[in-house]
Amino acid sequence: MIRSAAPGPGALAPRLPSPVQELSDERFARHGVRLLLKRDDLIHPELIGNKWRKLAPNLAAADGRTVVTFGGAYSNHLRATAAAGRLLGLPTVGVVRGQELADRPLNPSLARCAADGMRLHFVDRSTYRRKTEPDTLAAILGALGEEGAHVVPEGGSNDLAVRGCRALGEELRGRADVVAVACGTGGTLAGLAAGLPPGARALGTPVLKGGFLGDEVRALQERAFGGPRGTWSLDDRFHCGGYARTTAALEAFAADFGDRHGVPVERLYVAKMLFGLAVLAGEGAFPRGTTLAAVVTGRPFPDPA
Repeated sequence: MIRSAAPGPGALAPRLPSPVQELSDERFARHGVRLLLKRDDLIHPELIGNKWRKLAPNLAAADGRTVVTFGGAYSNHLRATAAAGRLLGLPTVGVVRGQELADRPLNPSLARCAADGMRLHFVDRSTYRRKTEPDTLAAILGALGEEGAHVVPEGGSNDLAVRGCRALGEELRGRADVVAVACGTGGTLAGLAAGLPPGARALGTPVLKGGFLGDEVRALQERAFGGPRGTWSLDDRFHCGGYARTTAALEAFAADFGDRHGVPVERLYVAKMLFGLAVLAGEGAFPRGTTLAAVVTGRPFPDPA
């Protein structure tokens, strides 16, 4: 029996290349810096920003098989994967960190995943930490009955995703001297840097503490491209205490930025990146005449009804 081909992500009509929007903002202009927003948040209403760029090649590779992926209780990656499954008729499983959560009512994020048809599988935190070990992963897939599934890592950053993010840099060729992006797992930065032309550089602002991301980006480029690609750097001062942490100063900045420019500012990633860029501009980190592009990798998810 011949299996019908599953619809590919291109059937969802992504808006690519995503728009580039120039802003007038005196916090940058007074230092001679021209500010652009790369509006990846407008690629698709549900598969937003780098979620599209990282998921699309993985969805194509799944070719109708179940997609198994990983995340915490408030993971935007899980929400995007679940939405993709609903839109493409693709079965999805979310392996969620924290066995104790299985006995609690689903939070709004996980409730949205379930409403989109994602099967949720909770594992204890010790098992979750070992999820990339072959024996542990095999045990998880066996428990799910999904030994033949297409596995996407936490945050979506694998070699397919990194190669997919290379197009982001290619779309900005000739448009910017420095391209900034918020970083969680490093996949978007790794691909972005590979797509930029010589003379341009990528700047990552990690949203987690730890200072480990440089090694991750190098490893991702090695797996995706066989070695280093492009010029990139990290500034890890703007995580505001770690993932999902915020401060009054960050909240005030994000609200002000949104009011000034009519752009919804997602707090976990985008706000930290934009705040960091304003600080760096004030420090003189960008020479006068620099064109700076800030990648809007996402926007606030609406809560489920």
